[in-house]
Formats: sequence, C-alpha cells, structure tokens
Amino acid sequence: MNLDGRRESSNVEDRRGSRGNGTKLGIGGGMGAILALVLTMCMGGNGGIDLGSILGGLGDMGGMGMSQQTTNTTEVDPTQFSEEEQELAKFSRVIEGSTEDIWAQVFQNNGYGQYTPPTLVLYTGSTSTACGQGSAAVGPFYCSGDQKLYIDLSFFSTMQQTLGASGDLAYAYVIAHEVGHHIEYLTGILDKAHQEMSRYGSNSAQANEISVRLELLADFYAGVWAHYEKKEFGSINDKDLRDAINCAHQIGDDYLQKNARGYAVPESFTHGTSEQRMRWFKKGYETGDMRQGNTFQVPYSSL
Repeated sequence: MNLDGRRESSNVEDRRGSRGNGTKLGIGGGMGAILALVLTMCMGGNGGIDLGSILGGLGDMGGMGMSQQTTNTTEVDPTQFSEEEQELAKFSRVIEGSTEDIWAQVFQNNGYGQYTPPTLVLYTGSTSTACGQGSAAVGPFYCSGDQKLYIDLSFFSTMQQTLGASGDLAYAYVIAHEVGHHIEYLTGILDKAHQEMSRYGSNSAQANEISVRLELLADFYAGVWAHYEKKEFGSINDKDLRDAINCAHQIGDDYLQKNARGYAVPESFTHGTSEQRMRWFKKGYETGDMRQGNTFQVPYSSL
C-alpha cells in the first residue's frame, strides 16, 4: 500500500511497555478469536470445536453488563521498541486515520449522521478493558463497552509465521475488520446479535450462526473501507488485494480446522469458511455500498 504522506490518527492510546493486571477474561473479537483458535489447536486443545471457553461468550465483546476497569499504563518510551515495531505502530495509526475519514463520509452518505470513531489501543502482553482483561493471546479485538479496539503489534508477526498471511493490506484488514465491529455497534446490530446469542446460549449452534453473520459482516465492512481507500487515495494495487484475500482464506474456520485435525465441524464455525470470508470481503470491496452487507437477511446456507 502506498501510504506516503498520510495523516496519523490522534485517537490512539499507546500503552505499550506496560502490562495490565488481573484475571484474563474471554473477549470476543474477530481476528482475535481466530488467533485464539490457532493457539488452542497448537497447544493440543479441542481444535476450536467450541470457542465458548476462549471467548467467554461474545457478550463480553459487546460490553453486556461488564464494569469499567482501571487501565494500568505508563508513559511510552519509544527507544525501547525496534524500528520495525515503531513502523507498525505508525502504520496502524495511519490505517486508523483512514478508517475515520472514510467511515465519516460513508455514514453521512447513508444517513447515519456523525460517525464516532473507536479509539485504537496499542498494548503489550495484556491490558484492562471494559470487557475484562485483554490478552495478546487472543489477538486484536473490539470492546463495545469502551468503544476501543485493541492490538498487540506482535500479532502481525504471528499472522505471518503462524497463519501465512502478510502484506500491508492484510495487516490493514485486521484493523478494518475490528472497526467493522464498531460499525455494527453504532448501527445497533452488535447489541441485538448479542442479545440473541445470550438467549440461545453461547455454546449453541444457533449462537455460532449469529457469530458467523457478525464476523462476515465485519469482513464486508473491511471491504467497504478498502473500496474507498483505493478510490480516494489510489493506495491499493493488485498485490495488496491478493494479500488481503489470502488473509481471509487463511482464517476461514474450515481451513483452520482441517489443518489442525484433518476435518471440519461446520456447526462449530464462529467466523465463516474461507470462501465466505473472501467473498464477503470482496463484495464490500467491489460495491463500496454498506447497504449490501445483508448477512442477517440472507438464509444461513446462502452466506
């Protein structure tokens, strides 16, 4: 991606170098849950057949009844980080700034009024959130309780080494996907979905289907962002797009489960298949029309 001269968001909390205290709670998150799934597989867990024990119920992501916790932070000394990490921090701030500019315009064009962006939190290891104690072990995640998205930058290395996904747009897709959950929150979709999931029970097949719809919608919104990122700034080329689509493929539930244990269990899917994730991202990228993100309107078998 060509991001030369682009503004960096000031809506960022840099907590790197400090570690939050407390018991780790499961926090729902799009890409974060994927990493948790991979790590569980690698550590000999149940292969991601049921993410309930990892996520603690996606209601935590939506801040349903969770109390605000005090954040333990210290002033960041940039000299303690490698040049590569500092470049990733800058990259993340630029992508956050891009999502702010693009979604502000998309919201206005679609009659949603003023867009309120989430805060990007960069942290190391673990940190306190309104959804409980966040951990790098679950990767990037969004918490609607404080309307912040959290990322430990080491996740990008894990993406490359564990998932075989790399490239600027693949990394930007991670951030844009979590911003997609924020869009779901602002439009009321997230809370409604969490209420339905709570009614069925977080470990049920019905709740898993709702989770898949949420995740594919966040993928779609990431594609919408990428559509306007290319249209407005010309920053995305064919290789960038291939990197992002490859990332979507590598994090499909079926792909991960088959690689881990040789077969997939569709009723356990919480994020969608590789084909679904690629297709919904591409649909958002090709149309740029957030109204076409109808993952909750089409039959589940047609997703």
